Amino acid sequence: MTGKKSTSSLTYSISTGPMKPKRMPGTIKDLHQVYQRWRGVPYRFGGVDARGIDCSAFTRTMYQEVFGMELPRSTYEQVHLGREITKNELQPGDLVFFRIGNGTQHNGIYVGDGKFAHASSSVGVTISRLDNVYWRSRYWQARRLLDDI
Repeated sequence: MTGKKSTSSLTYSISTGPMKPKRMPGTIKDLHQVYQRWRGVPYRFGGVDARGIDCSAFTRTMYQEVFGMELPRSTYEQVHLGREITKNELQPGDLVFFRIGNGTQHNGIYVGDGKFAHASSSVGVTISRLDNVYWRSRYWQARRLLDDI
């Protein structure tokens, strides 16, 4: 089932199944290369560039640069993409979502080995462990947007 949603002039599809393109064998390497270019960029709510970037803009940028896919701009919109998967099913490229409190959501992109890349409000673009006490207690869900090869 696919629906169309419009945000200003951007139109995108929301699918309950995996989206294209397929996950390729070089995905982990590609994710880490793009991450290295963004590493340390400060967090800025609403930011979309090297002067400052927020979490959903970071995942959107990663998907653009690694997979050539356009994601919607907000975490709220991204959490409805693809299909929900369990933490045990995580593969590099899957999106991970957290509930921070007071209705605030955060997201990042799984890069393998129990880690995810994200734009942290405290340290900027970084890689964190899912089993870190802070992130483990706030973990909400994961979404698969890519088909497997």
